[in-house]
Amino acid sequence: MNLLLKTSQANLQGQIAVTGSKSETNRLLLLQALFPNITLANTSNSDDSEVMQKALVGNEEIVDIHHAGTAMRFLTAYFAVKEGREVVMTGSSRMQERPIKILVEALAQLGVEISYLKEEGYPPIRIKGKKITASKVTLAANVSSQYISALLLVAPKLENGLELTLEGEITSIPYIKMTLALLNDLEIQTSFEGNVIKVYPKAEVATKEMVVESDWSSASYFFSLVALADTTSITLSSYKENSLQGDSELVSLYEKLGVKTTFQDNKMTLVKQENFKFETVNFELNNTPDIAQTIVVTCLGLGIGCHLTGLHTLKIKETDRLEALRIELTKLGANISVTNDSLTLVATNTINPNVKIATYNDHRMAMAFAPLALKVPIIIEDAGVVSKSYPDFWKDLTNLGFETSEIGA
Repeated sequence: MNLLLKTSQANLQGQIAVTGSKSETNRLLLLQALFPNITLANTSNSDDSEVMQKALVGNEEIVDIHHAGTAMRFLTAYFAVKEGREVVMTGSSRMQERPIKILVEALAQLGVEISYLKEEGYPPIRIKGKKITASKVTLAANVSSQYISALLLVAPKLENGLELTLEGEITSIPYIKMTLALLNDLEIQTSFEGNVIKVYPKAEVATKEMVVESDWSSASYFFSLVALADTTSITLSSYKENSLQGDSELVSLYEKLGVKTTFQDNKMTLVKQENFKFETVNFELNNTPDIAQTIVVTCLGLGIGCHLTGLHTLKIKETDRLEALRIELTKLGANISVTNDSLTLVATNTINPNVKIATYNDHRMAMAFAPLALKVPIIIEDAGVVSKSYPDFWKDLTNLGFETSEIGA
């Protein structure tokens, strides 16, 4: 489905209920599988979370997680500790290009049996679950936090818990802290001192309902809309000021892009600041790489430059996001350059209209470019890809006054 997106609305007003955080939901789904007396509320309705849930409750030998990278990492660790269970983990053609070797080698340190069925270091993989008594793992600190969280989530069910030593400078600390905070909410004892993380074993947890906060990555597109509109007041639920999610850094980042955020009753309201003086921004996004696409598109729409760093993990996401951004922004008339871990956009006041934005099977490409419709009509190719994390995205934009129409290829 190709979607033509445009609006004559320069004044955006509305209230949006955003689906629960995919990051929190997938962690809690795994914990619920380990401790079945946990109940969950406000879970994500994303494709990724549905795939995760299906895999956890199913008994199939072949587990196909399609494009869901988080599910691949988390489930690899989960099935590794399921004594007597043997599965083949596979996914889409892109998933079979995304590395899993770091996690497999970490699990091998615990004595887990995992073998590659095609190319070494990549899915599909065969996992033979077993009882684990080893408890010490060493891992490079600059890897995707999902590898680290996968190990931490299963750690309470290891006979002797887990002592994880991270070598080098740690990246994506907020996501690691989110995982530890969820474990602590279940009264599972943890510690994080220096480069050593410990999770202590726990056979059972108390019965408890865990309420998932709404997804901050999904909120980023509304921050972008507010920055690009003339006047706005958009209220989003359900959010808290002291969030576990790293992308809550949006509040301070977008303050530098003219957006003021206030919190009340588990809702946040975004308002455009009047007479704001915009200037080139330099953001280090080591802890929040998923919002880089949103920010660079916002800057293009505002006619300002930006220099974003700490983006090395974007090259192994649903697509090589840095290269995809370079290609699509260039179509729009942007002057953009990328390296292995950074992106630089030169200020311009010209945006080419009616450009077709390729989405590369990447939900964030589709949603990050959508706010530009406030400036020029834009065509989003394969717009249905948003279902990966935010199935109601186009409906919510329509409720804010955007016009969407399906067009041919």
